[in-house]
Amino acid sequence: MLCTRITNANIITMDPARPAGHELGIWRGLIVGVDDEVAALPARRVLDLGGATLLPGFIDAHVHLMWAGLAARAVSIAPSTAIDDILSTVATAAAATAPDDWVELSGYDQRPLGRHLTAAELDTVSAGRKVFLGHVSGHGCVVNTAVLDLLPVGSTRTAGFLAEEAMAAARLLRPPRSLVELAAAIEQAAGVCRTEGITACAEAGLGSELFAYGPLDAGAFQLALDQGRLTVRTQLMVAANALGPVEASPHDRTTHAISLGLRSGFGDGRLSLGALKIFTDGGMMARTAALSSPYQGSSESGQLQQTARPLKDIIVEGHLAGWQLAVHAIGDRAVDVALDALAEAQRQHPRPHARHRIEHAGLVRPDQLPRFAALGVSAVIQPGFLRHFGDDYAAIMGDERAPWLYRGRGFLDNGVRLVGSSDRPVADGAPLRAIQFMVERASLSGQIIGPDEGVTVEEALRAYTSDAAYTCHWEDSAGTISAGKRADLVVLADDPRRVPSSAIGSIEVLGTFLEGESESYGL
Repeated sequence: MLCTRITNANIITMDPARPAGHELGIWRGLIVGVDDEVAALPARRVLDLGGATLLPGFIDAHVHLMWAGLAARAVSIAPSTAIDDILSTVATAAAATAPDDWVELSGYDQRPLGRHLTAAELDTVSAGRKVFLGHVSGHGCVVNTAVLDLLPVGSTRTAGFLAEEAMAAARLLRPPRSLVELAAAIEQAAGVCRTEGITACAEAGLGSELFAYGPLDAGAFQLALDQGRLTVRTQLMVAANALGPVEASPHDRTTHAISLGLRSGFGDGRLSLGALKIFTDGGMMARTAALSSPYQGSSESGQLQQTARPLKDIIVEGHLAGWQLAVHAIGDRAVDVALDALAEAQRQHPRPHARHRIEHAGLVRPDQLPRFAALGVSAVIQPGFLRHFGDDYAAIMGDERAPWLYRGRGFLDNGVRLVGSSDRPVADGAPLRAIQFMVERASLSGQIIGPDEGVTVEEALRAYTSDAAYTCHWEDSAGTISAGKRADLVVLADDPRRVPSSAIGSIEVLGTFLEGESESYGL
């Protein structure tokens, strides 16, 4: 007997062997089959979808749930459009903060201001408190003198804006957050994901100095799971700087590891270890993405991450130790570093099924596309970046490079697996709005960016279902509606393939299922 029979549905299975259906059977959280495979089986519960569309639950392959939840609870200065308004918000927050506590605000963005705020300006409104304004990109911050004075001797002194490693040093000064607070933030962000049709995601970089909230961050996910508050299937990427040197047997090829040598694949269906996250550069919003030639109208070309060991060595060592690698590379210079190191890693120890990933792949030159394919590397992109920030990104790249931003068609035509994600909370996390952009390539202002990089609706759906599942090593349990896979599903009010592309992003999410348990919003 089935636990649940779903009837009168427009089922898009994303399974080429059986692409469509109208009826679905679920037993103990697993999909039994579609149409004739379940027609004769009785069911305890029958759910009539009234013609609504049923898809595999969307997978966001690169998110920051903890950061998103904390940012949603923090005082925000977004939109950062006037310096006086920002300072007024900081003053109000400082007045409500105990003298020994930090004043931490989110949403800082220097671009509408035309320049960065300074420590001296923050000093005038901070009432002696330590002030930290987090940049929207996650790759920078502005702090006041009270924070600058705490930085280690020899640290680079600035006017207040700190990027990359300097920002990480400032973050480490803040007292760790409690597991209870972090678990609540995870729950809040996961709940938003579910309303957008997301049933699984990959948390991008626990243990990174750029995003760390304390030494027990991974424990917050386990606490949320134990308390039934982790409402999306979650895979944890581990940041490379969370690994320590080990003296293992030479046969194991491992020189750096997390405690007990755990690596990609450890865990269960709800919470597991995924890829090793390695940062090679920064971000475009903070102008720290590493480019092979300067940003338009500037002499600056971003920067590679400064690490204790060469980036190439870190990537090769992670590969030799058996990790799947998720290499953060936004600028084309950083992409060169990532591809060169991955090629060397495969030369030293071929692992054809490693499924290494390049996160963001924000600016990829034409000559780099075949190298992705030759190495079997997936491109995990964030379409929402160009939807929200495309006008700025196109301007700082110039006419020649703008069409290379967050490619779609270029990857697919070269045989590269294209995977969708959000980098939440940096950009809007709704998959349907991202899918619309992947088809139209239109920013919010209507500017078309790289029109030749547009993909079909079906291809965009694959990027958020079957191809995302494959990249996360979930293809046996998720990504398609097929017998034996988990009943992780999303119900939509309309079929993205049958509405005008301009309407895809506004399709209502009626509900989701996680292992057959439904969470409804409009059913």
